[in-house]
This record gives sequence, C-alpha cells and structure tokens, in this order.
Amino acid sequence: MKPEDFDLFAQLVKHRSGLVLTREKAYLLESRLLPVVRKYNLKALEDMAQAVRANRQEDMLRDITEALVTNDSSFFRDWRPFIHFQKTILPRMHSARAAKKHLRIWSAGASSGQEAYSLAMICAEEAAALRGWRVDIIGTEISRDMIERAQGGIYTQFEVQRGLPITMLVKYFEQMPGDKWQIKEDIRQMAQFREGNLLQDFGPIGTFDIIFCRNVLAYFDAPTQAKVLDALGGVMAPDGVLFLGAAESISSVDAKFRPMGGLQGIFTLAAAQEKQAV
Repeated sequence: MKPEDFDLFAQLVKHRSGLVLTREKAYLLESRLLPVVRKYNLKALEDMAQAVRANRQEDMLRDITEALVTNDSSFFRDWRPFIHFQKTILPRMHSARAAKKHLRIWSAGASSGQEAYSLAMICAEEAAALRGWRVDIIGTEISRDMIERAQGGIYTQFEVQRGLPITMLVKYFEQMPGDKWQIKEDIRQMAQFREGNLLQDFGPIGTFDIIFCRNVLAYFDAPTQAKVLDALGGVMAPDGVLFLGAAESISSVDAKFRPMGGLQGIFTLAAAQEKQAV
C-alpha cells in the first residue's frame, strides 16, 4: 500500500471514530479493507483510495470506518467492574434514587452487546431489590452491523464461553440449532441499542447515572480522550459513576473527575466529591 493511501484511510477513520492507526498497523488495515474493496467491485486498495479522494461517497466512508474499528467484547469482561457494579454501585444508587426509582445506564462502545447484557443479567439477579424500579440500559455503537447483532442477542458457543458463568448461560439463554445461543427475551428487552459516535454530540441521549466506557479510550490519542471524557462528564448525573478500563487513565481531564476510593477504574465527578467533603 502506498504511504499516502495509508495516511488517507488512517486520517479518515480517526476523524470519524477517533481510532488512531500507525504505520505498523498497515497489515491490519489492508486485511480489513479488502472486503470493502470487493463490495464496491474495485480491484485494489489503491482504487478505493482514488474513489475516496474523488467522491467521498458516504456509504463507502461508513463501510471503511466500520471495517477498521475494533469490536472485541465478552460477557463480564475482567469481572471485577461487574462485581463492583453489583455489590457497591447498585446499592449506592438504590439509596440515592429511592424516591424516583429510575436508573439509567449507558454502555458506550457496546460492540455486539455483551457488556450491556451482562449488566442486564446482574439487574435481573437483583430483581428483588429493584422491584418497582425502571432500569434503562442503553448501548451505543458506531457500527450498524454490531447494533443488529446486539439487538438479536445471538452468540456462538465460543462467545458464551468467554466469561459467562454456566449458571447464567442456563438461566438466561436459550440454545438454538448449531452452536448458537440467544439471550432470553425478557433480558433482551432490558437493553436498547442504537447508533452512536463518541466524537459527535450525544447530549440528546439524556443524563445517565452510570456510564460504562471501558476499553474504548485506549484507541484514542490524548486530545481525543480529553474531548470524549469531557463530553461524558456532561451527560453524567451529578452523583453519577463512570467505569473505564483498568488500564485507562483520566489524567488528561483530572480536574473534572476523581477516582472513587478503593475501586480501580471507577470515577465520579470531582464536584460531587468536593460537595461531600464540605
């Protein structure tokens, strides 16, 4: 691939999704874009680069972006955040939201839905405590294909074996022909999935009590991380909670967020902690 063509595709995907691709990832870019080349009946990546420069057809730009964005997820990924969610954050919100009995949870960068459904299963496990409550779980993802997969709630044997306890598989899934499993309808109804881009204005999505944005920021450069985190803070309830990946940092916007004491990867708004300290 010509260096200028790599730069074109890399700049395109960074502008549209925030993903940063460096030259050593050229092999990844080539392998993921070849199906897009074939889809548009082109002969080579060079031809697609020329088409992008000449036309900038929106469907092609979307397909290029979706092909390059990483969509790797699993049920109860890394486990610890979900334990904190169930044992610490849910009880805290149960007390704080006792009057209105309404909880809004956002799974940002939801991929094919495993994170959102993991949260839904935990809420189902806590059904007695949440009786009479309304719990909204919203998953957003840039890829339309991933949204459709998440909405269907169908996963392979390999996917349900990645982090999902056998007890939950039996309790919350139905086996389908072949090696497929589908999440039961009552759990599927607990989660909604919609198209969303973290680089665009997501104010209309409303305010959230809990935001999961895990293993997303790691793909962004520092200025993009700061922009996204600032926007996330803008749609968090004043006493809301933000979950990031264990290796992700908020140092670039530490004036807005503070770590939640003793809980790795979990943050609250600095203003809320300062208010509590007064």
